[in-house]
Amino acid sequence: MTETIPHLFKFLLDRLPSASAMQSVLALFLIPVGGGIPAGVLLAKTKGLTWPVTTLLYLVSDVILAIAFEPVLQVIAFVCGRVPLLRRVSAAMRAANARSAAHFQGTATGPVALVMIAFGVDPMTGRASALAAGHGFLAGWAFAIAGDMLYFGVIAFSTLRLNKYIKDPDTTMWIILALMLLVPMVVRRFRSARALSQPQAQENVA
Repeated sequence: MTETIPHLFKFLLDRLPSASAMQSVLALFLIPVGGGIPAGVLLAKTKGLTWPVTTLLYLVSDVILAIAFEPVLQVIAFVCGRVPLLRRVSAAMRAANARSAAHFQGTATGPVALVMIAFGVDPMTGRASALAAGHGFLAGWAFAIAGDMLYFGVIAFSTLRLNKYIKDPDTTMWIILALMLLVPMVVRRFRSARALSQPQAQENVA
């Protein structure tokens, strides 16, 4: 029995991901735009990291982002509150967030809208929107990180599925990056066209 315990410990230790592999994946996830996700996911797959470990590393990158970005955001909020021009810009941003929230059948201060803003744009914008809505550090970043984790899930799943058919990681990554740029543009254009068509349809009915 005493001889089995060291063997079991060694068995579990051998299956833990190496620190260098996790650090390299985390470094890609820390890239402040979405492009680090497909590269990090593919690198994690190459390094043999499991799905839960990869997801945890992305969550850690979000927490690091929150700690690093929050002081900058607070300084910006402080300055915007004291400069008339920047105060008007801040008001315009809140109005834009309210319009974005209308797509999710809620208000700009609602949790669902704040999560979806982070999902559709980025966690920094999600946190800025939460701050403008009066949410503090913990709640604001909880909404932002929740939205960003949803975004990570979509991109990671798409990357791994595409990589099953396109074996070359570089090609897979560039296709996903192109889709990450093009799909939001198409969605925004569709929404703009739909918003313009609705008043015309109401006039025709009247």
